[in-house]
Amino acid sequence: MTSPTSEPRDLRAQLETLTTEAFRPELAEIDRLPTLEIATLMNGEDASVAGAVAARLPEIAAAIDALAARMARGGRLVYAGAGTAGRLGVLDASECPPTFNTDPAQVVGLIAGGPGAMVTSVEGAEDSGELAARDLDALELTARDTVVGISASGRTPYAVGAVTHARSLGALTVGLSCNADSALAAAAEHGIEVVVGPELITGSTRLKAGTAQKLVLNMLSTITMIRLGKTYGNLMVDVRASNDKLRARSRRIVALATGAPDEEIERALTATDGEVKNAILTILADVDGPSAARLLAENEGRLRTALERAATLD
Repeated sequence: MTSPTSEPRDLRAQLETLTTEAFRPELAEIDRLPTLEIATLMNGEDASVAGAVAARLPEIAAAIDALAARMARGGRLVYAGAGTAGRLGVLDASECPPTFNTDPAQVVGLIAGGPGAMVTSVEGAEDSGELAARDLDALELTARDTVVGISASGRTPYAVGAVTHARSLGALTVGLSCNADSALAAAAEHGIEVVVGPELITGSTRLKAGTAQKLVLNMLSTITMIRLGKTYGNLMVDVRASNDKLRARSRRIVALATGAPDEEIERALTATDGEVKNAILTILADVDGPSAARLLAENEGRLRTALERAATLD
């Protein structure tokens, strides 16, 4: 019979093998250092993260190409993680609708323990792979979708369970961790292991590991949206103008894309109900609002393709 203390001991043994949990004796008296020196140390640690991400760019690019292909066929992007990793996934998902005008159901963030876990720790939630499977089943996951499991340790049962269940349903799977040879990467079709090394504060993976995960998630969502035609060059032409700042940004984007005077920009935005892509198309292709909407619909919402098509109709 397993003793009550065997599982904690086993987990402790596992953690002791993880780079992200390693103790750094040279920092054992960091609390006695001047604040500026601690800040300098921390800044130096953070500066190393970009290099660790750079080492994994081929794996990241391969995952993005596979993800974009699924989303182009109507699939969804689903992030799944616990604690900091889960919060980062929810954050990235929540930024997609205002930035790229995606449907809120198109990019989804799942966090172990549900929405309340965004601000309050839910005890034991991360330890359940079955909970992850239930959360994915609630989304009615299909083979067109992509699930990205996120875990600094690469062993979190919720993230590993999400990827394992998603893969069994034929969905594309990505495992993002910060330790080499992780269970998460092994469970996924696309493993991305950004090894940032031991943290400044032992085991505090909201630091370098969290920064690395945020950088990779930025790439996954942003470059996928570029591949899907959600930008025109480096302009956010699918931005949703839901407040004064975004309405001003919309006008600026149309100006940058077209070089048109303010009066023409205002007319174009009025004629297209404030849709930036449509407004740009009306100006650059010299078409009316309905024609711009039709051209975009016929070309999967891709502005550059719609412009090329309009040029052939002249």
